[in-house]
Amino acid sequence: MTVPPTAEPTLWELQRALLQLREDQRDGIAGLREDLRGDLQVLAGRIEQAVTKDVYQSDQRLVDQRLAVVERDLTTEVRARQAAENAATATRRWMIGAFIAPLVAAALQLWLLSKGGHT
Repeated sequence: MTVPPTAEPTLWELQRALLQLREDQRDGIAGLREDLRGDLQVLAGRIEQAVTKDVYQSDQRLVDQRLAVVERDLTTEVRARQAAENAATATRRWMIGAFIAPLVAAALQLWLLSKGGHT
């Protein structure tokens, strides 16, 4: 089968096809550049938020120091609260001894006097 001579593209059609191909490539490359710029901006934003290892370790040491101070203060507070509770317990015992013991002694004496008076 032979191809008729009119079926072959002309030079003008080939030039138009090449120009269209170049335009398509240019548009594709421009799109890739825009995508790349956007990706680089996102990456730059992430890098700005990144913390160096030295800064992170420094922050961790500071947090550890703060926790040590809080733990020390908490331990001091627990000891102070226990001492206050012990003092309150001692005060209650003293109050019981100071007021109830004489009442019991007086009641005992009244009972003994009442027993001694009837016999």
